[in-house]
Amino acid sequence: MQTITKYIIILVLSFYATNVTAQETKEPLAESKKEEQIVLLKDKIKAHEKDALKTEVEVINDRVIKKEITYEKGEDLKQEAAKKRALNIENRITLFENKLAFYERNNLPTPFDGDGNLKRKEFDLTFKNLNDVSNFTGFTVIDSVKTQVKYDLRTTNELMFAGGYNNAIVDGGSLKSSPYDINESSFMEIGWNWKTRLGESGNSPRIKYGLALQVNRYQLEDNKTFIQNGNTTRLETFSEDLNLAELRLTNIVVPVYFEFGGMHKIEKPSTVRYYNDWKFKFGLGGYAGLRTGTMQKLKYKQEGDRVKEKIKRNYNTNPFIYGIGAYIGVGDYSLYAKYDLSETFKNDALKQNNISLGIRMDFD
Repeated sequence: MQTITKYIIILVLSFYATNVTAQETKEPLAESKKEEQIVLLKDKIKAHEKDALKTEVEVINDRVIKKEITYEKGEDLKQEAAKKRALNIENRITLFENKLAFYERNNLPTPFDGDGNLKRKEFDLTFKNLNDVSNFTGFTVIDSVKTQVKYDLRTTNELMFAGGYNNAIVDGGSLKSSPYDINESSFMEIGWNWKTRLGESGNSPRIKYGLALQVNRYQLEDNKTFIQNGNTTRLETFSEDLNLAELRLTNIVVPVYFEFGGMHKIEKPSTVRYYNDWKFKFGLGGYAGLRTGTMQKLKYKQEGDRVKEKIKRNYNTNPFIYGIGAYIGVGDYSLYAKYDLSETFKNDALKQNNISLGIRMDFD
């Protein structure tokens, strides 16, 4: 029995001695592998920043070629980018070393396994969000994919609204011969426009084009109404006393204007934009389209009853609309005028061309 016990003790001691020797041999190997992994990781950080710098330089060169910036400005931007990337390398390596030391000092799980290999990808290269260090939870791989930053946007869009006085030039004469009340007749126009800058700078002319809805409203005077008889439309005195006699014409048009005037340049790290806030501007152009609705509205009393009529007929109005327009103003607001070159009615003794004057607002 004593002999058996002696052999067991010898066997246990031999196994323990073998393990100690293996651990002593393995620990230097693991430390060596760990140091090798750290060196490789630092090299990855440097390579990543160099790739990012190369991408930035290509973008700057492209801006110089397009004459968005001068050659001297481009060289200054390259110097700034190089300094930034050099500091990034230094800071990121320091942050990695500090975090690794913190983990080891507090006996927290490190990114290395027992053989000294990296096992946690969040330590791989850099912050998940370089712009928010407070949310730092580790490191992650960021691919250095070359992305072309879109700097200058030549075409923008805007909502347009206009309204004001509306009337007509009759028989090539003046507003005095118009049968409409100049104070009660009005127009409204609403549309969506695209604006394309034709040149490089903010002082370049722009072309504006889009789609708009026009509503021209005429209020008749002297108890007159429009009467349609076949292909003829004429003004006649109504049989009752009118409280209201109104003709409303609705058009869908395509406006095209050339706009002139300076613009503010707003330059950000990734974009360049031009705005005409509080800048003088004026535009010249025209429009063309189709008449989509014609309606006469009458209000009067008959035998003590209030009567309101809405008569939807074409009244022989022209189906095709075209005209010229102009505006002048500051920023979003302009004084606006438009004139129909096409006559309102066709084949009638009453020849008139619509004219409007009001305020225009372009909300870009």
